[in-house]
Amino acid sequence: MKSFRVILLFLIAIATVESNSEVDALNAWKNKLTDPNNVLQSWDPTLFNPCTWFHVTCNSDNSVTRVDLGTAGLSGPLVPELGTLANLQYLQVSDNKISGVIPSALGNLTKLVSLGLDQNQLSGSIPETLGNLRVLRFLKLNSNNLTGTIPNIVNELIQWGNLLIMNVSDNQLAGTVHHNKKKRICYYYHNSRCKSLEAPMPICCIYILL
Repeated sequence: MKSFRVILLFLIAIATVESNSEVDALNAWKNKLTDPNNVLQSWDPTLFNPCTWFHVTCNSDNSVTRVDLGTAGLSGPLVPELGTLANLQYLQVSDNKISGVIPSALGNLTKLVSLGLDQNQLSGSIPETLGNLRVLRFLKLNSNNLTGTIPNIVNELIQWGNLLIMNVSDNQLAGTVHHNKKKRICYYYHNSRCKSLEAPMPICCIYILL
């Protein structure tokens, strides 16, 4: 019985450390954001864990699995600390005024299933580290100011990973979007901001359906 209590206390201690680190990561992001609508008002860094915060979802172990902040009126950057949310599966910040670059640390989110950064003001290139997201199924980067080429390792997610949808439309990207011939692919949304994408015709976005 005593050994059971020791193990239980040990597991609680681990969960506490993990929750506190997630609070620190999300609070670091909050401190960099402008929030005119007070949607982050419940993000209290003095709480034990962030599972009671609005727009945050946790699993049964009180670890963050979702952050949903689409159309929230937020402005400011993404922060590298987001890459420490080890159990995050969904990150949704579409339709805000998020600016700056996409942190390479997001490539540490190896459980991420959906990454929605579309309709913001992000600039710079697509980091190669996103190629580490092997279970990613939805990648939406459209309607930003991204430049450069799509890294080959990200293209490999289309060929060999679980990626079903990748939207890179309405940016200033160049290069080639690869595809897997075993999958049914539909191309759409060709416009002047991505003429230099090839796949094998100029495209901005691909939808891949199994």
